Amino acid sequence: MKTVAQERGQKWLASGGLRPTRQRLSLASLLVGDGMNRHVTAEGLFASALEAGEKVSLATVYNTLRAFCEAGIMHEITVDAGRSYFDTRMDDHPHFFWEGENRISDAPPEELEIARVPKAPEGAEVTRVDVVIRVRKI
Repeated sequence: MKTVAQERGQKWLASGGLRPTRQRLSLASLLVGDGMNRHVTAEGLFASALEAGEKVSLATVYNTLRAFCEAGIMHEITVDAGRSYFDTRMDDHPHFFWEGENRISDAPPEELEIARVPKAPEGAEVTRVDVVIRVRKI
């Protein structure tokens, strides 16, 4: 019998047209199983999977997160060249990056105003605008 978390994970995978392999289903259940949105790193999800008793490699976690992004059920937020977070919340919204804590959280979208976005170079189109606001505790 499937748990609520597994059912949510399976529906989430189906919404992206992804086949529910064992590893995808276990990672999806960790990401969306409680119905809450998540900001995770690959390393953090890997640690959660190991803690849950899942047999999965870090490379598989990275590949699976990329597949989730390509399927349109998750976004990758790049904070700098060596640091990416993955977000299950799919609407357009800005993020706070907490310096010193190495975590991100949602920022209130209603407080952000973008007057205009530059035209894309010839032969290209703007697909998304990510806003990451760096903050630190004082």
